[in-house]
Amino acid sequence: MNGDWLLRGRDGRLSVYLPSGDAVLCRAELGPGGPWEASARKVGGDQKLRPGPAVGQGADGYAHLVSWRPTKPGEAGLVHSTHFRPRLAALDWVPIGHPDKTGDRTGAPAVAVDGEGRAHVFVRNKGGGVSMVAQKEKGGWDPWRDLKGSDVQEDLAAVTGESGRVELYAAVPGGLLYWRQGEPGTPPVLEEAVETPVRPGTLRALATSAGRTTLFYTDDSGELCAWRPGGKPVALLASAGPGPVSAVRCELDGHDCTLLAQRSSSGRVAFAAYPTEQEAAGAWWTESGPQLPSDARVSLATDEDERVVAATLSPSTGGLLLTRRKDEPGLALEAWREA
Repeated sequence: MNGDWLLRGRDGRLSVYLPSGDAVLCRAELGPGGPWEASARKVGGDQKLRPGPAVGQGADGYAHLVSWRPTKPGEAGLVHSTHFRPRLAALDWVPIGHPDKTGDRTGAPAVAVDGEGRAHVFVRNKGGGVSMVAQKEKGGWDPWRDLKGSDVQEDLAAVTGESGRVELYAAVPGGLLYWRQGEPGTPPVLEEAVETPVRPGTLRALATSAGRTTLFYTDDSGELCAWRPGGKPVALLASAGPGPVSAVRCELDGHDCTLLAQRSSSGRVAFAAYPTEQEAAGAWWTESGPQLPSDARVSLATDEDERVVAATLSPSTGGLLLTRRKDEPGLALEAWREA
């Protein structure tokens, strides 16, 4: 799943989204901080989906999901669903087209939601650049737009800044590209490129201040790096494991901090925190919880009391484990438990 798959809905309930075969499943808390549904539910109806869906969330708490689906032999199209509340049924999948009008899957989609609640869907096109389609303010979708770029790799990282404007990061051979909306409702523009070695499949973007977002990625030497457009990438610490990190801003002992989590090479979850946008302060990993299957991923969120929550999901087993921060100084966590 491209994007944060552990989300807090507008009703305070937490939910998780899990790709499963040719479907996306959702499982939610029965009440904020309470027990979880016994089983997951299918999102968007019975359409068969292709692997690699994406999820994004707006300030209104609505989840937006995007996936490829087969349309006819050798061809596919993108579909979109909105999930208003975790325990309600999501809307049925609606076709939103193809970046090249017709053809097969071109890459994993990414989705971000602007300050007006409009989903923006990004995907690589057959020319190797990025195309975007966005919801209209009063319903429906604008035409597909070519945002340019070349040699874009599979994964994209879409993010909404605190201003409500949508931004996009993409990896290319030996570097990164960055697009940003100049004004709400306008297409993002390719603004910056930076040379840096990037390990595929490790991009994660987070809004970190009123005017800036930060991209986290692993370079080809195994260092976890942070980059804010307008500056140079900074090596933060050695990556704990091979996959992407999850990141969330939270308050720790009265300080605005960025918390990172990643499945470590040992199989446990590793956490690291540092003052937001102050990479020079340093960070270090602390491992927690049991050893997890090799396909397990971790995601971070905050609950309705603004406490950090971490979840791990294993697609192969369906196992969902969660922990919350204790109400005490530091980053002490409750015991991990199965939902």
